[in-house]
Amino acid sequence: MSILVFNAGSSSLKFGLFTDPNCALLVSGALDWAGGDRHHSLLTLRTAEEIVMQSRTVDVPDDPAAVCCALQALAEAHPDGEQTLAGIQVVGHRVVHGGAEFSQSVLIDGAVKQSIARWSALAPLYNPQALATISAAEVALPHARHVAVFDTAFFAHLPPRAHVYPLPYAWYSDWGVRSFGFHGISHQYCAGRAAEILRRNSAGLRVINCRLGTGCSAAAIHGNVAVATTMGFTPLSGLMMSTRPGSLDPGILPHIERRHGLTADDLDAALNHGSGLLGVSGVSSEFFEVERAAEQGNAQARLAVDMFADHIRAAVGALAVSMGGVDVLVFTDRVGENSPPLRAMVCQGLECLGLRLDPLRNAANRLDSDISTADSPARILMIHAREELMIAREAQKMSQRKA
Repeated sequence: MSILVFNAGSSSLKFGLFTDPNCALLVSGALDWAGGDRHHSLLTLRTAEEIVMQSRTVDVPDDPAAVCCALQALAEAHPDGEQTLAGIQVVGHRVVHGGAEFSQSVLIDGAVKQSIARWSALAPLYNPQALATISAAEVALPHARHVAVFDTAFFAHLPPRAHVYPLPYAWYSDWGVRSFGFHGISHQYCAGRAAEILRRNSAGLRVINCRLGTGCSAAAIHGNVAVATTMGFTPLSGLMMSTRPGSLDPGILPHIERRHGLTADDLDAALNHGSGLLGVSGVSSEFFEVERAAEQGNAQARLAVDMFADHIRAAVGALAVSMGGVDVLVFTDRVGENSPPLRAMVCQGLECLGLRLDPLRNAANRLDSDISTADSPARILMIHAREELMIAREAQKMSQRKA
């Protein structure tokens, strides 16, 4: 028996096949259409040791096609061929927004899918894709148990002082406007992995995890419990991101609407698709392209990179204060793992928090490594994002509980 994981994003579908009961990774893969052209998506398959088995361009015009392509690639890569799919008994699905309804993973049924759909308005880049992936996977693997693992669940127990906004209280009590937090799967995994790397008991350990990818957020985690996070009601708030602005002065929006005639839909499109690194640089939503342009002297790209680092550094400082200090700072996900210059920029000025970056260790760019100086009072780690492993564990746990 095996466990399959689907991690549906706005421009990608990540997947992984794990053994049961120890959740050991057999093979992982990704379909990436970051350029927006799904007819020329990049399919990559990797072994458990991160060795690339296959990399080719495929045509996946929609989410069901992406699911079928992923399943076919897994079958072709595994010695058991098509029998591999028959052995999948549990499928875990990442769902970005579960609102206040889901404080833990759940078996998927019609009611759960309706709830996910209701929250799609607050995560338009993610929940619809997750629903399409779930539906396609249910058709392809009708014998399996399908489990929804929510990014918001890790933050479901934030205290009111951390999740209530300073708005009219009726907006919270009557309309449900509150901070939900996102990327909880990644934050939870990295907090646990940090304790393992440092051989520390997680109880009492104060971790700040910076999840830096297309979407970005930072979270304060004390004793494996979320204390605070930068994202809130939607995935728009907090840190500057690839195409999203992060937190900004709310007065900007009615001003633009009144003075320049933009509609609510215009604003929504600008905030979700035209802001962040892309909006400031005018170059790309892809961080590494913006970073390269900055190194080549593009002033707007340089500004975008500087702003990006400043947002992260400011968040680290605020989150450290929320816990009375910090023991571990973690960088993770694609940008956090692969840009030594950005990590160096973020860490400039954090010495006051006891965080001292070692330039040589940082440049070595080794996964799951300590990149702080030997005498740094607090540690700085770079941890490889393994959201799929966390989803597999959650899906397995939920399936066993309901068996």
